Amino acid sequence: MASRKTTQVKQESGDKYSILLPTYNERENLPLIIWLLVKYLGESGFNYEIIVIDDGSPDGTLEVAEQLQKIYGEDKILLRPREKKLGLGTAYIHGMRHATGNFIIIMDADLSHHPKFIPEFIQTQKEGNYDVVSGTRYRGDGGVYGWDLRRKLISRGANFLTQVLLRPGASDLTGSFRLYKKNVLESLVERCVSKGYVFQMEMIVRARQLNFTIGEVPISFVDRVYGESKLGGNEIVSFAKGLLTLFATT
Repeated sequence: MASRKTTQVKQESGDKYSILLPTYNERENLPLIIWLLVKYLGESGFNYEIIVIDDGSPDGTLEVAEQLQKIYGEDKILLRPREKKLGLGTAYIHGMRHATGNFIIIMDADLSHHPKFIPEFIQTQKEGNYDVVSGTRYRGDGGVYGWDLRRKLISRGANFLTQVLLRPGASDLTGSFRLYKKNVLESLVERCVSKGYVFQMEMIVRARQLNFTIGEVPISFVDRVYGESKLGGNEIVSFAKGLLTLFATT
């Protein structure tokens, strides 16, 4: 019943959803995440496109993406690669410039974010006419699976600090699985100055400043199956600097 309801909403609205997939060394994960996206979006009847933004992966991710484009079609899989690794925030900006949908969905390509939640994102957005819908690991039946205690403590600690210092009006400020109205995302990007992982945090803070409405959907976040985590000491330091900057300027 739920899938028929979401399909009906889509058919009446005529909306199109552009999914942005930034990649770096994701050749093992990309075929499965693309298959899952096609499965869940196709079954729900949504009009969509998947934009792969590869940052010069040395493992052949772009070549795999080219093969997937041949399988699923150039109308569904768009390739917008860059020559080198330039950061997550700029990857979203780059992908958004090529998006033809009136809604943008951002998510990780490493299978941490399951596409099965996307129809719920879309339904939640329709029901509340939200400007942003954010996946949350910290409400309802949301959660994190596959992390060791150190990683969980870092994530919980980071989220706690952001809640205390920034009061963002959202329960998961550091997550990266979201749906935006395209015009809202464009407005936010114009004002954001952060790069990398802090970009996600600043987007929600700026949305609150501009009085954009934010809905939430509980999600299960699963640690990557293939490849190495990109969270390291440099990212943690950058996060701390970004948090202090936002606290001082917002």
